[in-house]
Amino acid sequence: MSKNIITTVLLIIFLTGISIYADEKNPVFNVINVDGIITSPTAKYIAKGIEEANKEGAEGLIILLDTPGGMDTAMRDIAKSILNAPLPVIVFVHPSGARAASAGVIITQAAHIAAMAPGTNIGAAHPVAIGIGGGSADKTMAKKIENDAAAYARSIAKSRGRSEEWAEKAVRKSESITAEEALKLNVIDVVASDIRQLLLAIDQKEIKLAGGKKKLSTKNAVINSKKKGTREGILAAISDPNISYILLLIGLAGLYFELSTPGAILPGVIGGISLLLAFFGLSTLPVNYTGILLIIFGIILFIAEIKVISHGLLTIGGIISLIMGSLLLFDTTEPAIRISLQVLIPAVVVASVFFIVVIWLAVKAQLRKHSSGTEAMINMEAVAVTEIANEGKVFFKGEYWKAISENPIPKGAKVKITRVDGLNLIVEEKNNK
Repeated sequence: MSKNIITTVLLIIFLTGISIYADEKNPVFNVINVDGIITSPTAKYIAKGIEEANKEGAEGLIILLDTPGGMDTAMRDIAKSILNAPLPVIVFVHPSGARAASAGVIITQAAHIAAMAPGTNIGAAHPVAIGIGGGSADKTMAKKIENDAAAYARSIAKSRGRSEEWAEKAVRKSESITAEEALKLNVIDVVASDIRQLLLAIDQKEIKLAGGKKKLSTKNAVINSKKKGTREGILAAISDPNISYILLLIGLAGLYFELSTPGAILPGVIGGISLLLAFFGLSTLPVNYTGILLIIFGIILFIAEIKVISHGLLTIGGIISLIMGSLLLFDTTEPAIRISLQVLIPAVVVASVFFIVVIWLAVKAQLRKHSSGTEAMINMEAVAVTEIANEGKVFFKGEYWKAISENPIPKGAKVKITRVDGLNLIVEEKNNK
């Protein structure tokens, strides 16, 4: 009986050891999410994800992609990171409803495995982030940029054995297709509803790495989801053009309020922090400095309205300058990296109302009758306690003052203070016109 128990225990230990060993040998795939606009922080985040997956000994990295596009420079940095990655990088346009538009096309094409979920789309990679003013020089430059983008897309598609023809169409004709059409046209490798189905579909698939060929092992793979750190989340958020724009307005409004009402402190602190964050976000985006100068000039006009009574002309000029600066702030026609009208219009309205209210309060305070000091004594009434023949004394608010008058004033007469000269009151008889 005891032998049977010992044998059973040893068998359990042996099987447990095998199970643990098997688990340890299961391939691990790190998973990161990339959604929103493609900017420099996005490129750094993906490069960091590749580096971490390699250090941790992961079998590969899966990038869940959903983007409307973004900056060309950031997109090229991401493509370089993926093309030279030491481990397999899988780009999965996921979940249903997601898209890989504009820069997302090149990122997907650069992947060792390109996959899409049903209900997703890919395409529209025409390089619209160029300023075309209608002149022949601009048209020539536009053509050069288009040719460069088309050649880049073709070269990446060729290196991955995918459709070069469609890659060029996506650039030149802004063609966009569904996941099923992409699979049929050899634009992607797999259509899968989730990560598990994707891994099952690519098991034992051979890919080309920078160091040579490799067969993917995805059977019983462990999915290691990596969440964005606080730092990456903040950087990604403030690199959004809409967020950067709002932070810029908050910063300028805070400093404006601090300058117009010195000593408030809190608006100045909030304004300074917001401006610094805005400047970081703007540094990652294609900023038109004329736009920034117009916005700042608008604030200067608002401040000038307080000092110079222009009957609203400076305020109107400030609002126009603010609107024009907002429209010109980002030097691109790429919709993904421009300020949304749903953000721009309310932001300009709120900012304009804020500045107008502050101007009104400041002007009202300047015009308000002084309640203390010598200014408060002007045009006030006093009583002559002596005859004022050139000089005399008056009684004003419980105090006796030396009074001076050009005309004789009898004792007991009511006088009006016209001016204060040191400790002397210049007065005139109240009945005098």
